Amino acid sequence: MQIGPYALSAPVALAPMAGVTDRPFRVLCRRLGAGLAASEMLTADTRLWRSRKSQRRMNHEGEPSPRVVQLAGADPQALAAAARLNVDLGAEVIDINMGCPAKKVFNRQCGSALLADEPLVARILEAVVAAVTVPVTLKIRTGVDPRHRNGVAIARIAAACGVVALAVHGRTRADHYAGTAEYATIRDIKRAVSIPVFANGDIDCAQKAREVLDFTCADGVMLGRAAHGAPWIFRDVNEFMSSGRLPAALARAEVRDIIRTHLTDLYHFYGEVDGVRFARKHLGWYFAGLLGTQDDRRGLMSQETSARQFAYASAWLDRWVDGTANAA
Repeated sequence: MQIGPYALSAPVALAPMAGVTDRPFRVLCRRLGAGLAASEMLTADTRLWRSRKSQRRMNHEGEPSPRVVQLAGADPQALAAAARLNVDLGAEVIDINMGCPAKKVFNRQCGSALLADEPLVARILEAVVAAVTVPVTLKIRTGVDPRHRNGVAIARIAAACGVVALAVHGRTRADHYAGTAEYATIRDIKRAVSIPVFANGDIDCAQKAREVLDFTCADGVMLGRAAHGAPWIFRDVNEFMSSGRLPAALARAEVRDIIRTHLTDLYHFYGEVDGVRFARKHLGWYFAGLLGTQDDRRGLMSQETSARQFAYASAWLDRWVDGTANAA
């Protein structure tokens, strides 16, 4: 798949997720087979960029190309200015968020709220595309609510404005994350535009990725929650889509080493206090998949320094590799 001048290494992307897709996790998922990985959503309000959170979201040191920054906002000129500044800071693709249903985003008329105002969508996309020389992509939902699935109209506007690729989550804004994703609208969107389309929503394994691609005729898939605690899912999806077979499972020692590397990167990126806090979240997901006992998880979550947290996790993982760890 081609995104502007960039040939993606794989047609599977990591979905941007607030509090999850920081630089360490993006780099890890890219290394494990994701062809694209966007930053956490960054506000277009540059007055808020002095915060540590925003500064981290604009940090792309060591990140593989193409580096994608996702912006959120409702003012065309503010988004255009934010896009230019991020390109100056190293962004190689600008992604516009019109899919987030969170109240704190929606109540500011950003994210998925924009789907209800098609003329404003056009003004935003025209302004951002004109402001930068890098490719502009767009993340949307299938529509405002189940009675107003205007995803096809939004996709046509995006293509006409010069957007080079779309990611479509198979729920409406009103659905939030309830129920199940529907893919018929994504299929209709793909039929309506010639630009690449990523299908997103409830894709939790390689077989489901193949089914969704076959049904929608999309160019790629985008995975979000399925990567929590299992970033190697990109490896599985790539192999299944290319050969129809799942790869051999990673050796336990390989899984252990991936987790250890992730922890080290988190401590380095965030520092001591925040590093422990963010690592705790990822370790919770990892250990849920590895079937540690409740006592194991309580012990892990109670560690208050990076040294103790790493030592506790590492010791348990060594026992898991050796087959001596207790199962839940």
